[in-house]
Amino acid sequence: MSDRPAYYDLKSDLWKKGWENAKEYDEFLSQAPSEHQARWNQSLERSPHLTDDQKSRLEGYNRVLRILLVGGSWCMDCSRSGPFLKLIAEACGPKVEFRLIDRDAMPELRDELRIMGAPRVPTILFINEDWFEAGRFSDRTLSVYRSKMAREVGLGQDKGILTPQAREGELAEWVDIVERLLIMQRVAPALRKKYND
Repeated sequence: MSDRPAYYDLKSDLWKKGWENAKEYDEFLSQAPSEHQARWNQSLERSPHLTDDQKSRLEGYNRVLRILLVGGSWCMDCSRSGPFLKLIAEACGPKVEFRLIDRDAMPELRDELRIMGAPRVPTILFINEDWFEAGRFSDRTLSVYRSKMAREVGLGQDKGILTPQAREGELAEWVDIVERLLIMQRVAPALRKKYND
């Protein structure tokens, strides 16, 4: 018989350390060069509003979910995704928090999160209340990759990434990703037992 509990994460100490070293959105940006701040601010200003349906899909889960973006203020994909995640976390309510950490601030975290052998940015780590990894997502949503493939490989159709319609579609993809993680936490047997719900 193993002495381990039924639920554990071998990397929970690393996730907790990464979270504790991360910054809230405004603090992260305040430490960035002014040209990076301007790009992020423009991206936030151009972000579509969450629809009433999207907001209702993100509320009322009564579970802690930490969203950790590992990236850089210099990263164009981060400056596009970060504002979306900020808006989504705010819509979720106080049990969902969003922080950011520079990719190179913690080499051990950066190296643990390598995708296809590289420290891709952004990498978003979803962490539950027990400091267990609930999921991770790396660099671009499907719609952005489809446009990139059309431009660079000539397959598919480039629908753009900066048009209002493209941004609405990308936001919708992020809402789906976060909603999935919220549902996972809500129906997880260990958390249902803990909360008796």
